[in-house]
Amino acid sequence: MDYKTSGVDIEAGERAVNLIKGYARSTFNDMVLSDLGSFGGLYQIDLARYQEPVLVASTDGVGTKLRIAIESGVLDTIGQDLVNHCVNDILVQGAHPLFFLDYVGIGRMEPEKVATIIKGMADACRHNSCALLGGEMAEMPGLYQAGDFDLVGTIVGMVDKRHILPGNRVTAGDVLMGLPSTGLHTNGYSLARRIIFDKLKLKAQDYIYDLSCTVAEALLTIHKSYLNDLSPYLTDPRLHALAHITGGGIAGNLIRVLDPGQAAICKEDPADRPALFQWLKANGGLSDEEMRRTFNLGIGMITVIDPSLAGVLHRRCRAFVLGYIEPSINEVKQVIFK
Repeated sequence: MDYKTSGVDIEAGERAVNLIKGYARSTFNDMVLSDLGSFGGLYQIDLARYQEPVLVASTDGVGTKLRIAIESGVLDTIGQDLVNHCVNDILVQGAHPLFFLDYVGIGRMEPEKVATIIKGMADACRHNSCALLGGEMAEMPGLYQAGDFDLVGTIVGMVDKRHILPGNRVTAGDVLMGLPSTGLHTNGYSLARRIIFDKLKLKAQDYIYDLSCTVAEALLTIHKSYLNDLSPYLTDPRLHALAHITGGGIAGNLIRVLDPGQAAICKEDPADRPALFQWLKANGGLSDEEMRRTFNLGIGMITVIDPSLAGVLHRRCRAFVLGYIEPSINEVKQVIFK
């Protein structure tokens, strides 16, 4: 008996590491003090940029969107989804990303497949000015089936304490503006898969004429990062809060930036939703309530701003007015759709 016949191929793992080294190094900057292969990644923080530096960290995955990627064989975008999702999660607190760490758990080590996934991560890290500092690849045949894998990422960023969002700045009269999503992003896939694969009996490569694309193309659009759009406004006192619209939809995430006694009034019209969401609603027989608590409905990020910033965000970020903040009638925080 040996390790390889038990299902773990050390040589394949080493080949995978050699394939991804170049991708990871392409994200390095002067702050990275270590190379891949160290027990830990070393990152030197430029404290001169901050008066009171605060680290912000987040860990997340991409949910069952992985199943679509695996079944379609499209693996070059799922890593981008992961990085961008994590970037947005710390962006809402006003943080710029510093470095990213990944975890890939796989049933059978396939170096080229892993390299494709990591290349996607590296592409997104460069786009977000973030170093892919390191990670872990674990071949676990007793836990994952051959061909399956799991993907998790951890991001660490920095924000000056005085610029932390939301910072109790949300007030009645603030305007809610939505930034368009690029599709489902990384949430609602269990319901979407049930509609598409279980009810409609479609496959990933099947063409959806109503959407003018295949199932895989509709479901694997890359989760958008809003860092470059919103970075110029993170220190603008007119930006009061940000809400990343992920699991729980608009209401479940917007309520997280409200104080007790505040209500967010959203004028969300089902007729204005992108075609993908209308198609899912029609084919799944879903209620508006279910749509709103499951999907982002075409809105990937919501800004809570002073009205004077609305015109700027509309011109530069394609943001659109979604609603406003007013006092809550019963003194609890709530999100109301009209």
